[in-house]
Amino acid sequence: MGKSSLKLMALLQSLGITFYCGLVGLLFWRGNEIFGKVPSYLGPVAFLVLFIVSGLVCGLIVFYRPYKLFFNDKKREAINLVVYTTAWLCLFFLVLLVTAAALQK
Repeated sequence: MGKSSLKLMALLQSLGITFYCGLVGLLFWRGNEIFGKVPSYLGPVAFLVLFIVSGLVCGLIVFYRPYKLFFNDKKREAINLVVYTTAWLCLFFLVLLVTAAALQK
């Protein structure tokens, strides 16, 4: 796997995580409108289950491909893919942060 294809894979993984986080954010933002007020302890339990599922989904998106590369004796590519994905996610976070700050003004 070449360096450019690793960077493209990292970009796609980061876009997948950002899209997934956007969906979860939409659920948090409009949750009361969608589900109404949850008067029992099921609301916090559902949040905790969503938190665990989100961790698993993000872990699979970020680490499944590097896992396969690592055990196919492509350790350097596996590490680079995780680093590139992290870099893309940091860039997306900064863009979202600047956008949110600009919308506050």
